[in-house]
Amino acid sequence: MARKGLWAINIVILLCLLASIGAIYSLTSKAPSFMLSCSSELFNHEVGTVDSDHYLLVDLVSKDGLAQINYRYYDLEGNSAGTLAMTGKVNKIDAQRQMYDISVTTKQEYLGGSSFETPAHYEYLSYVSGINLNKNGMHSLSIQVLERDETKDYAVVLFQPSNTVCGCRLVH
Repeated sequence: MARKGLWAINIVILLCLLASIGAIYSLTSKAPSFMLSCSSELFNHEVGTVDSDHYLLVDLVSKDGLAQINYRYYDLEGNSAGTLAMTGKVNKIDAQRQMYDISVTTKQEYLGGSSFETPAHYEYLSYVSGINLNKNGMHSLSIQVLERDETKDYAVVLFQPSNTVCGCRLVH
């Protein structure tokens, strides 16, 4: 009978140790934090000119698996042409391919002054994310680092589904 009692105590101690290891792992294995400050010139290809009519600043902050993405649009004089602010969570990070999969759950839109033309990129991103948020309650966003230079804290990044390539400063 004493042996059965010792086995029960050993099993309880083993389960407590396994639970402790699981708790420690879950507390220490959080998604890595990162911050990008990106910019890109937007071109109006329908007009047939090579001069850009707007530029885009994208700020991406991820901490503890949560993400915040701000698309800010400006005209050539520096006037705000609109902002799309999105929040969500980081679903997956593929370190080998340098890809980040983010699920956007909320979006807020702010138009620039009424006298300014809304960039086509803003309208497209607003439309696509709006459909996804209304239909599924979630908008998938992927970010892929195409080129990276750690010594200069710089990266070239592709944002999807907006199909935007930006030059980004890596903020530590």
